[in-house]
Amino acid sequence: MPVVDGIPYARAGRDELRVRVAALLDAGDVDGARTALLADADDWWDAAPPPDEQLARVADAATLREAMDLLGMGRVGDYFAHRWSDPTYLAGLALLQQHWPAERPVVEVACGAGHFLRELAQRGLHDLLGVDVVWAKLWLAQRFVCPGARYVCADVTALPDLGVTAPAYVLCHDALYFVRDKAAAARSMRALAGEGGTVVVGHAHVADPHGDPVPAAEYARLLQADLAYDDDELTRALLGGRSPRAAPVTSLEASEAVALVTGDPLAPAPHDLGQPVGPLRLNPLYAQGALVWPSERYAQEYGPRSDYLPVRAEPLPPDAARRRVLVDLPERW
Repeated sequence: MPVVDGIPYARAGRDELRVRVAALLDAGDVDGARTALLADADDWWDAAPPPDEQLARVADAATLREAMDLLGMGRVGDYFAHRWSDPTYLAGLALLQQHWPAERPVVEVACGAGHFLRELAQRGLHDLLGVDVVWAKLWLAQRFVCPGARYVCADVTALPDLGVTAPAYVLCHDALYFVRDKAAAARSMRALAGEGGTVVVGHAHVADPHGDPVPAAEYARLLQADLAYDDDELTRALLGGRSPRAAPVTSLEASEAVALVTGDPLAPAPHDLGQPVGPLRLNPLYAQGALVWPSERYAQEYGPRSDYLPVRAEPLPPDAARRRVLVDLPERW
C-alpha cells in the first residue's frame, strides 16, 4: 500500500487511485501523490473536490481551519472546527470516562480529525491508532490535532493488518450509522478488540435523515453489546459531573442516538473528562461575547441540543469549562 506523509492508504474499492498514487511516489512526486489523496472523499460526500491547484496549497496551511477551507470541507469543516463543545462530543467523553481504556492499545475507527485521540493523548495514553476511509481527515489529525497517534486509511469492513496487540480498546463514535455493512463492521471491530477486549460505539443514530441508521436493538445484536446508553443521558451526565445511567436496549427505541459497549467494560477513568485539560480559550462560537453559530445548518442540528452554552459568555459562569464556554483547542486551530 502507498504511504504518504507517514499515512498508509489501504482503502478498499480505490484500486485505480492506489495505483496512481504508487506511481507518483515511484516517480518521486510526493506532492502530486498527496494532492491525489486529498481529493478522495467518503461515499456519502456530495460535493466535487477542489481543483488540484487549491489542494496543492493544503500542505502549507498554517491552521486547521485554513486547511479545511482549502479542502472544501464545508459542513464537515464546521463540525470539526467546533466539535470540542458539541453535545455529541460531550456524550463521547462521558462514554470514555465510564469505560476507560487504561493501558489497552486504542484503535479509533472513523476517527475523523482525531478529536478523541487528542483527548486520550492529553490524559497520558500513548498506544493510539486512528483509522478512517478519508485520507485527508487523517492528514488533518496528524498535522494539527493529535500528532502523537499513528494513522491508517482503511475501511472497517476490510482492515489490513494493523499490528494491534489484543486485548485492545476499539472506539467508534458518530459513524457506525453511515456504514452500510454494519454486520461486517461489527465483526471486524470485535475481532480487532480480541479476546477480553472492549468495543465502544458512541452516538449511533437510531433515526436520522442522513446515513443508514438501524434500531437500537439491531445495533446491540450486531455488536453483541452488554451495555447501552441513551446519547442525551451521556451528555447530561458529563455536564452534571456524574456517572451515566445505562439502560435496557429495549427502552432506547425512542432515543435519537444510542451508545453501546461490548466485552470487558473496564473501570471508569481516574480523570474528570468534563474538565478540559487546558490551556483554555474562549469558545470560538462566541463573537464579541455573543453565541454565534457558524452556519444555519449547524444551528439547526446543534443549537437545540446545546442549551448548556449561554447566549452570552460575559460574565463567565463558574462552570465555564465544563459547559464548554471555555475550551481546549489545538495550538494551530
